[in-house]
Amino acid sequence: MFTLKEVTYNEILHIKELHIPGEKITCIVGESGSGKSTAVKLLNNLISSDAGSIEYKNKPIHTFDTIDLRREVVMVPQTPIIFDGTVKENLLIGLQFSEKPFVEDEKLHAVLETVHLKKSLEESADQLSGGEKQRLSLGRVLIMEPEVYIFDEPTSALDEATEDRVMGNIIKEIKGNQKTAIIITHSKKVAQTYGDLIVEIKNGQIVETKEISNHG
Repeated sequence: MFTLKEVTYNEILHIKELHIPGEKITCIVGESGSGKSTAVKLLNNLISSDAGSIEYKNKPIHTFDTIDLRREVVMVPQTPIIFDGTVKENLLIGLQFSEKPFVEDEKLHAVLETVHLKKSLEESADQLSGGEKQRLSLGRVLIMEPEVYIFDEPTSALDEATEDRVMGNIIKEIKGNQKTAIIITHSKKVAQTYGDLIVEIKNGQIVETKEISNHG
């Protein structure tokens, strides 16, 4: 799906070689400041590398139209982006931006159930707590159904029990639809539980890649 070779960025990153497989869950782990978030921003052209090659679907990433690429490779930042308006409007706005048709309320209710957000579609989104906003932003990207989901610390505002339920549901949906996910996480538990491939970054370099074979 993605192949990076001799990629450098701003003296923050030097990735000798990394392959991120399609239709798998790749977890990127490492301490704060290790370069995890910088690395994934290269994958949808949020930033461009100084040197090296990055391929997506066996084509150089710079040959893709940036807007089209970001509709296919969607990133959910650690701090959720919440728009003025209702829960429903926040769920639909991703479809609006990606010029996809709106979905029925039934689908929106199903997504809220997936992310364990027990809220009315008509509730004001800015009234939600931090954890609820995080789950709302996760729901928004699930509705978009991109090829690749990039999650940056997707459960940082959730307690452990909610994290287990939400991540379990999201991973089940992504795998059921044969999509690809890349998860940045501090949590070794999240990486071990959900990752098919665990990539450890330290000081901007990959120090280990490990395949997990106990779940498909």
